[in-house]
Amino acid sequence: MAGRLSCLDSHSNQVASESAHGGQLLESKSKRCDSCVEKNQLCKCGSKEGEYVSSNLKGKVGVSGVRHHLKASSSFLHSVINMVGMLIGLGQLSTPYALEKGGWSSIFLLIGFGIICTYGAHVMGRCLDENPNSKNFQDIGDHAFGKKGRIVVAAIIYLEIFLTLVNYTISLGDNLGTIFINKSIGVAAYVHLSPTHFLTVLAVLMALPSLWLSDLSSISFLSSGGIVMSLLLFTTIGWTAALGGSAVNQRIPPLQLHNIPGISGLYMFSYAGHVVFPNIYRAMKDPSKFTKVAIVSFTVVTSLYTAIAFTGAKLFGPGINPQVTLSMPRDNVMTKIALWATVITPMTKYALEFSPIALQIENKLPSTLGPRLRMVIRASIGSMILLLILLLALIFPYFSDVLGFTGSLLCVFVSIIFPCAFYTKIFRSQLSKPIVALNLLFITIGAFFGVVGTIASGKSLLLNISQGSSTK
Repeated sequence: MAGRLSCLDSHSNQVASESAHGGQLLESKSKRCDSCVEKNQLCKCGSKEGEYVSSNLKGKVGVSGVRHHLKASSSFLHSVINMVGMLIGLGQLSTPYALEKGGWSSIFLLIGFGIICTYGAHVMGRCLDENPNSKNFQDIGDHAFGKKGRIVVAAIIYLEIFLTLVNYTISLGDNLGTIFINKSIGVAAYVHLSPTHFLTVLAVLMALPSLWLSDLSSISFLSSGGIVMSLLLFTTIGWTAALGGSAVNQRIPPLQLHNIPGISGLYMFSYAGHVVFPNIYRAMKDPSKFTKVAIVSFTVVTSLYTAIAFTGAKLFGPGINPQVTLSMPRDNVMTKIALWATVITPMTKYALEFSPIALQIENKLPSTLGPRLRMVIRASIGSMILLLILLLALIFPYFSDVLGFTGSLLCVFVSIIFPCAFYTKIFRSQLSKPIVALNLLFITIGAFFGVVGTIASGKSLLLNISQGSSTK
């Protein structure tokens, strides 16, 4: 195979993890193409004229517009697993806190967001069916609103990835600090860091070499971590509820309306995943069942979130932490398992989450650069970005505020506003007035909660920063 670029066997049924990397992984592995291209030559498998394929991407397809012929192979069940794995993530840690702060009736807001986001997935399927050339979220934006639409969508997606990684790092530090609480770490004093900060820096530095991998297929199995972590977390919370360790009948207030804007972003973040849905759609044997896949997946995820939210809120009451794992009895073995699972998950996600940005960086490099130099540049930039993420997580360790801010400012665009806007624009001449009104209503709801949620979480974040500064 010297001098040839081959397309590898499909693993499109692989579970995708939280954020855009899942789409890249699903898109990056396909059946062998009928025709392959010479090394450092133009790809003829449907690529646009002038697109360059570097030799260090040997064995990869679907990178930044390089269009190979994907053979759809995902069954209905595989597609459901992919979508559920994409949706489950940090949101499950915060839903018990959000329910307790918003009141038990706020669960209808979570369910309402789930219904609207399911509709968003449905209309995305319609947009993909309308234009077979649309392979990812940016392509749909381009189809609907042209080049400007693609640029805006890409900016929102990459910012969402960045802030999601900040949230992961905050969670990593919080849970590490709980695991090693009251334990002396002598080295931390020499570098003038608190034990929690020192452990967080050490964990991120341990994960840093993963950004230098040029072939993420070797660690793509880590994308199933979302589902494993969710089942583990649900089991440990259920175990704690069944065996005691906390009062199980804490009272949940009916409604605390003043807290709804602040928790809306936490609920919204729980459904962040639409970025990867085009790839799940294209990987299906029968794309006509995509809407059913979305309905089943969102029903499963919403049911899981609801169960975790009520169980956690009933267990820990008003004193519940924004991350439910931090409220669990510390001497319990199951708690330690949950804490370590919450620590390990972020460390496995850095390379996977960063892969869309890494591939974009590499494709912007001059084609005259050799594969090794391209890899060094890509990984160096990625390392600097990860260190910036680490710095922000250490400076602003306010999990619920940053998570709510991300959900309100960014996830509401990706999961509600963009899909409905794309659908209305692409099918504007075919839609009845009630359908147009429905989409405009969903856009308005998304915009409303996006604005009030961003303001509420932003104010809380600024307040915590000012209080943190005044105590120093």
